[in-house]
Amino acid sequence: MQKIIVITSGKGGVGKTTTAINLGAAMNAFDKDVLIIDGNLSTPNIGIHLNSPEVPINLNHVLLKKADPAEAVYEHESGMKIMPSSLSIKELKKIKSEKISEFKEDFKKLADYIIVDSSAGLGNEAMNTIKIADELIIVTNPEMPAITDALKTIKIAEQMKKPIKGIIVTRVRKNDSELQPEIVRDMLEVPILGMIPEDLTIQKSLSLKDAVVHTHPKSKAARAYKEIVAKLLEIQYNSDKDKERFLERLLKKLGLK
Repeated sequence: MQKIIVITSGKGGVGKTTTAINLGAAMNAFDKDVLIIDGNLSTPNIGIHLNSPEVPINLNHVLLKKADPAEAVYEHESGMKIMPSSLSIKELKKIKSEKISEFKEDFKKLADYIIVDSSAGLGNEAMNTIKIADELIIVTNPEMPAITDALKTIKIAEQMKKPIKGIIVTRVRKNDSELQPEIVRDMLEVPILGMIPEDLTIQKSLSLKDAVVHTHPKSKAARAYKEIVAKLLEIQYNSDKDKERFLERLLKKLGLK
């Protein structure tokens, strides 16, 4: 059964887009048919993150009924599919974000799993994207302002009767200044799907314009995303076996691999 999973957050800058991309990349790595849609119409980043900043047909054309949804789908070199939004300010002025709900069933025909990156915050654009969700995943950081905004998002989702699959906590440093997992779980009263460590490889993947699951598949961050997706898909994945071994790291440092 096709499923639309909307990735949202009550606060910007928590790693929502990075999470959307890497969940999609991990699903694709597990041989699932996945499409990532950039539902962040005002500040779209999916195309930029995946080296497709401008494409001939995008989500904006679909919402304006100038193109069919299938025409706005592009295949990444990894095999996963993406539907970018336009970077044009002129295009943005023409768009009514509520139109996205008209295409929910059309999107479901394009892949088995549709991951939609929503805009940050709790404005109309984010609310309209949440409306098309079969499930929500909320992204936050282990810091009180982000947790507070995540809690607001949870309450609104409950009012909209949208099921929340869980929380993904990003930029985890495991130091004394951040909130501990059990505190986050108790405050939000929603399952924690996984914890993504603060990892330099994520910054490197951004500069390489690709998902960390592709650029550094054995990194801590990539394995954390794959652990989450394995849980979502209810499949087996042994993260320890996927670790980069000492010899591999040594060869890389010596420039021999």
